[in-house]
Amino acid sequence: QQLYSAGGGGNWPELFQFISVAANPSNPNADARELGFFLLSEMTESIAENMKDQLPGMAQLYASALTLDTPDKVQQTALRALGSIIAYISEPDEGSSDIVGTHYAPLIPSLLAVANQCRNRGDEETVNMALDVLYDLAYSPSGGVAPHIPLIVQFALSCLVDENLDNGVRDSAALVIATLAEAKPKTLGKSGCIDAIVETLFNLIENSDESAAGALFESNPAWNEDDENEEDVDLDDSPTATSMAQGTLDMLACELPKKYIFGPVVSRCVARLSSPHANHRKAGIACLGVIAEGCAEPLREYLPDVMAHVFSAAADSDAQVRECACFCLGQLSEHCQPEILSYSSQILPIVFALLDDTNAQVQTTSCYVLEMFCERLEPAGVRPLLDPLVRKLAAMLEGATKRSVQEMAVAALAATAVAAEDEFIPYISGVANLMLKLMTLREEKMYTLRGRALECMGHIAIAVGKEPFRPYFTATMQCACEGLQWESTDLHEFAYAVFANLSKVMGPDFSPILGELVPHLVKVIATDEGQLETTEEEKESQFNLLDDSDEEDEASNYVFNVRTALFESKKGAITAIGEMASYCGASYVPYIEVSMQVLQNACKNWHPMIRCQAAEALPCMVIPTIAANHDGEISWEKGDISGPSPMSVQTSAVAEAVLTELLSLMDDDSKDTVGKACEGVQRVIELCGPHALLPIANECLQKTFDLLSRKGRCQESEDGYEEDAPDDEQDHDSFMTSVCDLVGSFCRVMGDHFVQYIPQFLRVICTYIKSSRPPSDRSMAMGCLGEIAQEMGSAIADQWQPVFLPAILAGFVDEDDNVKRNSAFAAGMCCEGLGGQITSYYPQILQAISPLFLVDTTKSDYSAACVDNAAAAVSRMILTSPEHVPISQVLPFVLRSLPLKSDFTENETVYRCLLTLLEIDHPDAVSSKTDIRRIFQDACAEDSKVDEDLKRKLASALSLL
Repeated sequence: QQLYSAGGGGNWPELFQFISVAANPSNPNADARELGFFLLSEMTESIAENMKDQLPGMAQLYASALTLDTPDKVQQTALRALGSIIAYISEPDEGSSDIVGTHYAPLIPSLLAVANQCRNRGDEETVNMALDVLYDLAYSPSGGVAPHIPLIVQFALSCLVDENLDNGVRDSAALVIATLAEAKPKTLGKSGCIDAIVETLFNLIENSDESAAGALFESNPAWNEDDENEEDVDLDDSPTATSMAQGTLDMLACELPKKYIFGPVVSRCVARLSSPHANHRKAGIACLGVIAEGCAEPLREYLPDVMAHVFSAAADSDAQVRECACFCLGQLSEHCQPEILSYSSQILPIVFALLDDTNAQVQTTSCYVLEMFCERLEPAGVRPLLDPLVRKLAAMLEGATKRSVQEMAVAALAATAVAAEDEFIPYISGVANLMLKLMTLREEKMYTLRGRALECMGHIAIAVGKEPFRPYFTATMQCACEGLQWESTDLHEFAYAVFANLSKVMGPDFSPILGELVPHLVKVIATDEGQLETTEEEKESQFNLLDDSDEEDEASNYVFNVRTALFESKKGAITAIGEMASYCGASYVPYIEVSMQVLQNACKNWHPMIRCQAAEALPCMVIPTIAANHDGEISWEKGDISGPSPMSVQTSAVAEAVLTELLSLMDDDSKDTVGKACEGVQRVIELCGPHALLPIANECLQKTFDLLSRKGRCQESEDGYEEDAPDDEQDHDSFMTSVCDLVGSFCRVMGDHFVQYIPQFLRVICTYIKSSRPPSDRSMAMGCLGEIAQEMGSAIADQWQPVFLPAILAGFVDEDDNVKRNSAFAAGMCCEGLGGQITSYYPQILQAISPLFLVDTTKSDYSAACVDNAAAAVSRMILTSPEHVPISQVLPFVLRSLPLKSDFTENETVYRCLLTLLEIDHPDAVSSKTDIRRIFQDACAEDSKVDEDLKRKLASALSLL
């Protein structure tokens, strides 16, 4: 190796000739053949860099060793060498030929034949090497791998179910399938292998006696330590058949187009749930929970059917089935929001009963459901069970002997407080005293419980507000700050979350501690997550003198070790400084510069989680300057860039720096980061106005257009850009909602300056409305059209007939209630903005919108909002041009829809319509005074969702009725 490098790398053609002769199958000396392949393995980098022309010939050499009659040690060394070269060349250079696809992918059948032979004879080491090669091939962008995917999957599945293999090897097989799903989702989906994969995964779960809800606790040290105190508990921490199956299924659900995975999984879940065998029912309900994250979109669509099976499983006679039903409920509660909230009256009593289950894991999983479900629940949803629920959780916390049960009970109490809001005030004293006791724990193994208690106090503060929480503020802060002095990333992470929550609640009252906290947080954010560490000395081998390393290169004796625990701490610290900047007002101004410096560096971090969190925190840096220089608000005019900027010099500088970073992050390869960047741009330009957008407008508009066209860097897929894929293979990307919201923000800020861009933006937005797109895409696009109409008014006149009208009419008959809801919103905004220009279309619109009033409002929040928006659309039509509306026919529909059930932002519109009709003594309103009086009385009730200003207007009108 040293001689080769000293000669410039390319001046020793005899070297490869020598290796070829040594490794050639005609060589009867197996030791020499092994040495030849060992040289290839050790010199991978040099060969790949300096002998690229030999790579095709080397493939033939590897092929010669991948035969069933090749000596074992030659097979092993050849496989190791093959893995090294494929790992190195799997990512081809720009413009280079596809060497992997042309010369190395054809080796896959031979490789698999050898690997199968090795598996049959128990040679796990070689099988593992083969799986490593398949893993690298799965990640390779080469198209030559695709034809061999069925064979690869068949081999991986055979390893996965082979109980004679070590679990580590089986886990490697599962990783190959998961990697194919991640790197080649559409190719794997079309391969015809999904049914076999899914059936195998179900079989692994149902043939195992272990808990299929165990994934919930695997990452919780408390649960593992509790197990250590139990007799007859297997403490082997290696992957289990169930964990491998669930992890693989989760990856399939998250990565594959839903048309390939949802049906095969759900059909098997339903079949298993009707089985007389408890293990089958366990597998059915557990797998339903596993796919909840990845298949949230179709699950939300079929939630009524799904929930019937979940409720049945929750009442199962088998404890493991009940436990998995709780796990499934928790997953659905986390990922199927807000539709799942409509089942609160059924879910909460079931979970309440399961808290008394005799099985500790069922109890604990029930707490998990409460935590996930209650986080977004309104006070009315939790009110019927609030008192017994708090008492039961408190009793569970005090009586539990398992730390894991205590932690989950604390988390459930925190979520219950968030749901109850100020209705939790009567329970503050009792719950806070419990938490304060836990917050004094000092044993290292109790750190997580202490942190959970601290977290609970932060959630209680959010729920009840500043003054009710003030008596506990000092003690909570002291506990959090004390934890920073200990070497525990867990405690640090909990502390940062509390700082974020308490700064939000206490506002400027939090400011005195900024001088102590901000430098600490900045230091954490600036900390490097990785470091070089010395490698362990390798065992001496007979070939150690031929190592592919330069002994003068000391770096080769080190590995880069990543401290993953620091990521969560750093993420929490970024969140904390963002919240402090948002809520501490002008007192944060002295810390803006140092905060900007670490956030700008965080935007370049190699980990997407850190970049994403930085994108969320960056816009917050603008808020303190607005508080200090503009009394908390900048007065700007829509589209007005003619005069001087209303921003101060400081605000302008901070806004420009923030927008520059966010604009760069719109090119990120992480969709989550891009979504946060778009949200950040929207927040800044809506705070600061058109002068802030002006310097970056052209670039920002182009990047947004590219994202809508599915040509962003984060939208590159195995087949090129996502725009090239068929519609039915494209699932909804949640970050695209942020992109569409940014378009609405452009309209809001730019005003008439956006008119020139309307045609091209509408063209790409309307691609998401097609019936072949997912419901979330259709509703997102219709909502975007509504915002454009709302902000641009008469400027959309040219687009009314060719774009808006057909989209709205199609939306009215869509099968999805949220699409109907947004179509009604868009219709109302078009009628309001275009005024008399489209009154001739009123009969057509009214006829098309009338079925929306018949939607069952109890089905879901979206269904209720559909009726609300239909009423608001008709109200806007009446307000705009009452003479073109048959009020005698439509007013009864509007009155029957009141009070609004979900979209309370439309209260102003519908009540203003009624007040206007009364003011002009419209005969149809006069004849409906009894109904209107009842509606106004309900609206003026203390617990109504109508704001106070509107209540006063309605009360005044009520006195005249």
